[in-house]
Amino acid sequence: MKPSIPLPLAVEAVVIDLDGTLLHTAPDLAEAANRMLAELQQPPIAETLITTFVGNGVSRLIKRVLTRDMDGEPDAAAFARTQPIYEKHYAEVVSRSSRPYPDVVAGLEALKKTGYRLACITNKSEKFTIPLLKATGLYDYFELVLSGDSLPRRKPDPLPLLHACEKFGITPDKMLLIGDSLNDTQAARAAGCHVFCVPYGYNRGTDVRDLDPDAVVESILKASTLITKA
Repeated sequence: MKPSIPLPLAVEAVVIDLDGTLLHTAPDLAEAANRMLAELQQPPIAETLITTFVGNGVSRLIKRVLTRDMDGEPDAAAFARTQPIYEKHYAEVVSRSSRPYPDVVAGLEALKKTGYRLACITNKSEKFTIPLLKATGLYDYFELVLSGDSLPRRKPDPLPLLHACEKFGITPDKMLLIGDSLNDTQAARAAGCHVFCVPYGYNRGTDVRDLDPDAVVESILKASTLITKA
């Protein structure tokens, strides 16, 4: 186990994950998945199961839905035919039911007021990320938004976090990532950033405390009280 990190952390920038951290998006992801399955004349899947499939981008979500398995690999030709179907349906419902979690807006306001540089880094495709952030009123809080297809590699690779550090002109130890999953903690550790986890998101049904983050925080607002401006 890593040594205990003294709080509050002195940081200059805060990076926040999207699905399961800022926004509860599972209802719309599940709606699109089940519309896709209906078009393919396959039985629907419960939203609770689809929620466990979220976190590695649209392509992996579709593969998990098609195979009903976390690591499943459907026939390549079938997948190629299916992905446009899912994306068509998701574009129609991307912000229909998705909403910020409690105290997300208050937390962003507090972070902005204190003067932290803010970024949103997600594995979701840009064509869904930007409309979703705008529709839910969160887009203008972020100086930088990096989607799953913005760079050659995405979380858990450290590249997006290191790219954000470069854009902000800071070293990784002055950045905090707030996320909800193993992808986030792995990316942060590999980049040399601090990491907090929220307990309410999409971590495949496992406890985020097992990921050994620097802190588990019940909200973005709570996270804002555990850091100080470097």
